[in-house]
Amino acid sequence: MLVQQILKSKGDTGVVTVTPDTVVQDAAKILAEKSIGTVVISASGNTADGILSERDIVRELARCGTPCMEDTVSNLMTAKPVCCSLNDSADTVLAKMTEGRFRHMPVVENGEMVGLVTLGDVVKARLSELAMEKDALQGMIMGH
Repeated sequence: MLVQQILKSKGDTGVVTVTPDTVVQDAAKILAEKSIGTVVISASGNTADGILSERDIVRELARCGTPCMEDTVSNLMTAKPVCCSLNDSADTVLAKMTEGRFRHMPVVENGEMVGLVTLGDVVKARLSELAMEKDALQGMIMGH
């Protein structure tokens, strides 16, 4: 299954972005309000300049305490996040996420962000694909 199919199955492909000068506390509020695990940092609103996850915030809180909440996201974000394209396979994305130990990946085409896939999205797509393969093989065995 391709990333473009995963995005279509999600329906809404909007990506929550914040600018690099956003305060971490404000980014954390957005994460909580929208029940999401990450925000993409984008100066323009359509590029993936960085990414900030709940894990990034928790790690910094453990390291520095609450003063980090007044810092800007540009100081905590992962710059130049690993991205994928619409034509990448679910297996390729899953391998990159597993190897890099992250759960969110911006989808970029021609330099512009067109969506975001999560580890859950990719696993769901793979499970669906495996179920279809299983049904097809069972049909072949049963002679249908």
